[in-house]
Amino acid sequence: MMKVLLFVPFLLPILIIHGSHFRGGIIFWRPWNATPSGSSAAFQVRERFSWRRGYPGCYCDDTTIATKDLIGESDLLSCTAGNCSTWTPMSTRTSCTDYSVSLDVSSGERFNTSIFPLNISFTLYYSNYAWLNELVLGGGSYWFIACRVNTALRPDGYINTSPVAVTLPIIYKEINIQHVHVIQMSDFDGTDTLRCRWSNASGNINQYDECGGICMGVPGASLISSNCTIVFTLTVAYKYAGVALQIEDYYSASSTTPMSSVPLQFLFYGYPTPTGCSIPPTIIGNRPNRACIGTPIGSNVTEYVIVQTYCPGQTIVNFVSSSPIGMRKSAILNPSPNIYHLILSWIPTADQYGPQPFCAGAVDNSSLQSNQWCVTFLVGFESPDVIRPTAVQGSASPIGTVFQNQSVFSFQTTKSVGRPRRNGTYIYFHDATANGSIVAQFDCGWAPEVTFTGFTTVIRFTSTPWTVGHFYYVTMDGGVVSGTEFCGPESAPITDPTYWVFNIWDPAVSSTTTTTTTPMTTATVTTKPTSTTSINTLLTTTGIALTTTVAMTTTSTVTSSTAAVATTIAVTTVGTTSQSQTTESTVAVMYPKDFEQACEQSIALANVVLFLVMTPVQAVVMYAAFLKLENKFNPSRTQAKTRHKQRIQRILY
Repeated sequence: MMKVLLFVPFLLPILIIHGSHFRGGIIFWRPWNATPSGSSAAFQVRERFSWRRGYPGCYCDDTTIATKDLIGESDLLSCTAGNCSTWTPMSTRTSCTDYSVSLDVSSGERFNTSIFPLNISFTLYYSNYAWLNELVLGGGSYWFIACRVNTALRPDGYINTSPVAVTLPIIYKEINIQHVHVIQMSDFDGTDTLRCRWSNASGNINQYDECGGICMGVPGASLISSNCTIVFTLTVAYKYAGVALQIEDYYSASSTTPMSSVPLQFLFYGYPTPTGCSIPPTIIGNRPNRACIGTPIGSNVTEYVIVQTYCPGQTIVNFVSSSPIGMRKSAILNPSPNIYHLILSWIPTADQYGPQPFCAGAVDNSSLQSNQWCVTFLVGFESPDVIRPTAVQGSASPIGTVFQNQSVFSFQTTKSVGRPRRNGTYIYFHDATANGSIVAQFDCGWAPEVTFTGFTTVIRFTSTPWTVGHFYYVTMDGGVVSGTEFCGPESAPITDPTYWVFNIWDPAVSSTTTTTTTPMTTATVTTKPTSTTSINTLLTTTGIALTTTVAMTTTSTVTSSTAAVATTIAVTTVGTTSQSQTTESTVAVMYPKDFEQACEQSIALANVVLFLVMTPVQAVVMYAAFLKLENKFNPSRTQAKTRHKQRIQRILY
């Protein structure tokens, strides 16, 4: 009895030390070079874990992030169920990247490089104790997390890369309401089919327990495998629900065996219906959710997370996030009412080549959390840029003055692009004359009017919305075009109304002139031509046209008793004719066609005179020329000259 009493007090401190501090994680991998060379290859293995911030060894703050200090348990990522001879156990202590004071969570990431033989497979796993006690299922249980590595060559001859998934470690949701949560999945092998499933304890590709005590940890939840969408309802307030998923890649839609399996574990937290403001904040930009951003290695990255609140007194007090190593975040800014900013700063390094996901959720002063907002930084790649129009028939067409039936528009980019991989990426055509109202818009994610060919994107209108004489400009959402690599790095948004402008030609405006009236002076303006124009298909898109002109004279009388002003005179008569002395001025507007018509008679007369003068001259010249030729080449004259020459020679010799 004495031994038992001594043993129990000794055991309890051990359970406290290994207490409820695990908050989920992910493990994934990729080859440094997907093209096989030799019998082995270098692979990068990445792990990310979240912990209770207040637990010993798990504390994180801004200084910890800046110095990349390690947090988490001093355990090992181990190998099982396969060829483990080349695996060196990897520490599970990670460089801190994120923390939340209100949610009491810290997160970190670590990546190591190992050399593996080709054509082997094995499972990497991490297991210990314990999940937090406040789970609706599996509270205080052991965690198990497992990842399948497969170095066999794919059917296309390349080395496979595992999928990547990302989410926040803790997501707040109101109870007794059905929610939909989408996991962002991606794969460097762009043609693979991705699916997700619930993790399970046995009978799986990992040949190991994948979920420990949180298998099917969200009661009543359903999962859409093709896009990894969870549909669920939380029913218990102030309790967590553990989510354990496996993200798997298949070579094609018809494949039945995955090439790899990646774990993703996180938490939902249920809260009761708020008594005050019940509208959670929303992350509205600067980038759209699920954007893919090209990020050159060593570049200075600055991005904004922009949040909007909706209730009086509602403020943003915290962010929960999942970030790459080295990314720093500013203090929460409040630049205008109901708008909050978080500024991200980061310089990616060479060992971060490839996809680096970032997710954020804004938390307000009532503990309401926004929906998750995620973007992917594609390190080592550049996003395509839309080239600013600078000349007609240049990077964008048309610019300048165009005809009302203009239906084809195009722009060029700095690299080859394709259709974006998400919808909601619009090109807008604004009528500047009508206060910037949108007259046409096209969703580049699916609109058949938008086509992509290499560096050029073309928009074709089935019917034109243009108004004669109006000015227009074009703006674009971020991601209207995407690069061809991985998740498709997206173009930046264009909101500048001077970036791409054009106007619709108005023939009626061509007769407008400007005169100056002095006090009590009547000016008569005579406008000579009114032009009618037909389109010349050989012209550029600037609206230059050939015109046929019918001369017309319109006289307008304007009387002014004010100081001299500059006035644009249209076909209008204003006021009463003054009885005082007036001066009259006729302003003749000369157009190219007028000049042509004015010269027709003179040119015709000059042609007649020239013909009359040159005809006799030409006759004399031609007569003299033919006479000379006749004298030189007439056979009779030639023979006579020959005989004369012979006669002279006989006389002389």
